[in-house]
Amino acid sequence: MNFFSTAAKKSPWLYRINAGSCNGCDVELATTACIPRYDVERLGCQYCGSPKHADIVLITGPLTARVKDRVLRVFDEIPDPKVTVAVGICPISGGVFRESYAIEGPIDRYLPVDVNVPGCPPRPQAIIEGIAMAIEIWAKRT
Repeated sequence: MNFFSTAAKKSPWLYRINAGSCNGCDVELATTACIPRYDVERLGCQYCGSPKHADIVLITGPLTARVKDRVLRVFDEIPDPKVTVAVGICPISGGVFRESYAIEGPIDRYLPVDVNVPGCPPRPQAIIEGIAMAIEIWAKRT
């Protein structure tokens, strides 16, 4: 029975939400998806195109007032158990934009954040490490 429970485990799927970022973190996320040296699929996960299939959510950007409602709506579409990873300093603290009238963040005011990956933008190695920590959290919840 142990073999079947191990073989039947699901690989986590990643979904990215841009909450108003400058796209610096998004470029680094693309690096982890496309360049073999930093390939996130070696951890057993891959990106998906729908929030309804996601297990781990990667959020970039400071959460602008303009996209806040959309981000919260998309986040609610992701089934539980889900793990949230804040990628970059903007979702963690609001970044250089934190005093702006247009910023609603940091993201943890509105969403539970399980893993923070600081940096502006964070290096691919840091993103991979954050995703690895998220996989461990997700495995405990499933």
